[in-house]
Amino acid sequence: MRIYRLGDAGVEIHDIQQRLTALGFTVDASELQGRFGPSTDAGVRRFQAQRSLRVDGLVGPDTWHQLVEAGWSLGDRTLYLRAPSFRGDDVRALQRRLNALGFDAGREDGFLGPSTDGALRDFQCNVGQEPDGIVGPDTLAAFDRLRPSLDSPSRAVVREAESLRRPQTGLSGAVVAIDPAGSDPASFEVAARLAEELERLGAKPAVLRSGAEDPAPSDRARAANDVGAAACISIHVDRERVTSGPVCFSFGSASTHSPMGMRLAQLIVEELSTASGAAGTTDRLTATMLRETRMPAVQVAPAFDDELDAAVTARAIAAGLERFFASGP
Repeated sequence: MRIYRLGDAGVEIHDIQQRLTALGFTVDASELQGRFGPSTDAGVRRFQAQRSLRVDGLVGPDTWHQLVEAGWSLGDRTLYLRAPSFRGDDVRALQRRLNALGFDAGREDGFLGPSTDGALRDFQCNVGQEPDGIVGPDTLAAFDRLRPSLDSPSRAVVREAESLRRPQTGLSGAVVAIDPAGSDPASFEVAARLAEELERLGAKPAVLRSGAEDPAPSDRARAANDVGAAACISIHVDRERVTSGPVCFSFGSASTHSPMGMRLAQLIVEELSTASGAAGTTDRLTATMLRETRMPAVQVAPAFDDELDAAVTARAIAAGLERFFASGP
């Protein structure tokens, strides 16, 4: 899709503004007829921060999809398993309730897939309803009666954290998806060097795109899932980023996160910090490549300067992966 930004105008901007105001963000009346002005830009940035998206004021695929998803509350529509999957905040609320009650709906990512469907049917059986997998008035009423506590950690997060305690199988033979994100040639160079390094270590790298291709993030995430990757590394070289050290993101928001992704991010950023001599950080992000993949996934933003050494960066990422697959913490 086209990326919308400050200075744009049109019916698409009006749609964005309507969604922002419906969510409680203020847009000046002078802009409400479809002009992407300062207050619209500020609203987009606040929304992005609230949703753990990259805060850049640009409405691209990630921000647009989450603007649409944020407009749904549980009960607004009848939910059930279908293709393409229902996605939205109503699905995330359903997953949260099921997990809080002990029914394993999987990661609370807002996608109604087989895990959520199975947990929903189990719940319906337990409350004496027909296990039809349809979230209608009766199922909603059952949730209201039980009123699960939503303050405790998600079952999905607890289960994933427990898996970190088990020994890993090692990097040799593991399929690692490599996603050169964005359009900067340096991302592709780091990806190519990382693939070489992983092959040397006995892993099976799967590079998800070449410079001549530009598949959507959802398509790349699906490709990572389809190859059965044990981990996914998305490389995003950003020349405009102002931080001096490397940053490694894993899936997460204010309400949920991926413990295994966080662990992988921490190990990689430690290796990058040592290699670059600049202190790195980790953070949570709900970007598509982290949200829609089904394995530990991270987005790596190396410390960029004109002397970025792709080989050194790739070796550091591979070293972090090797540590991750060697054993638990």
